[in-house]
Amino acid sequence: MTVPSATASKPVLGLRGIIGVAICGLAVASSPVWGPRILSNLAFFRVRAVEVEGAHYVAAGDVVAAMRVDTTVSVWDDVRPFAARLQALHEIEDVTVTRKLPGTLLVRVTEKAPVALIPATGDLRVYDGSGTALPIDPARIDMDLPIVNRPDRRVLKLLDNLRAQVPGLYARISDVRRLASGDLVVTMPDVVVRAPGNVDAGRLAEVLPVTADLARRHVRAAELDLRYRDQVVVRLQ
Repeated sequence: MTVPSATASKPVLGLRGIIGVAICGLAVASSPVWGPRILSNLAFFRVRAVEVEGAHYVAAGDVVAAMRVDTTVSVWDDVRPFAARLQALHEIEDVTVTRKLPGTLLVRVTEKAPVALIPATGDLRVYDGSGTALPIDPARIDMDLPIVNRPDRRVLKLLDNLRAQVPGLYARISDVRRLASGDLVVTMPDVVVRAPGNVDAGRLAEVLPVTADLARRHVRAAELDLRYRDQVVVRLQ
């Protein structure tokens, strides 16, 4: 993602000139007090490009726009305000901004991970594991996420833990519903799992060896029930 080119006020430097300025720049930069202040006045170090890494759901153009970088900015300017502006974006979990001489800012972002889709006024909204709605349009970006019937922080946290700890199981879940009783109904392509409302990722993962055994025996279960202590109850079709 490039920013507008700066207007040249002097002839373009040749190779020797570029090397000379770079060497001088590095020497001056070694003085943490006055070095960057001097270098920031040199047109050679004006920001000409911004490289964005780690962005999947937020557009690189939106990242650059949020930074408010223009061609008056030098790579030697304080990068902390740029990082702070990006940290304010709802999609961003963490960000670092570093310099790549002579004229590039390198932005590395860690996005908040979407874990579920939740119906809202005839549409679907994307949520992360903390229960925060993310400004991601699922109609614009292909997202294979479980659907949860309502913004349930405990369910969203469960899905986030599954995504991190048991990604194979998380990828199989198509739907999670909390019943009026408080129990959860977890729908997967090959089986439905009924679980207590406080089930954790480790307990839910206990269905994996059971479903694998059923598949080996070519037995199809109507439901797996985790509501009984230390047991996985199989109800056959």
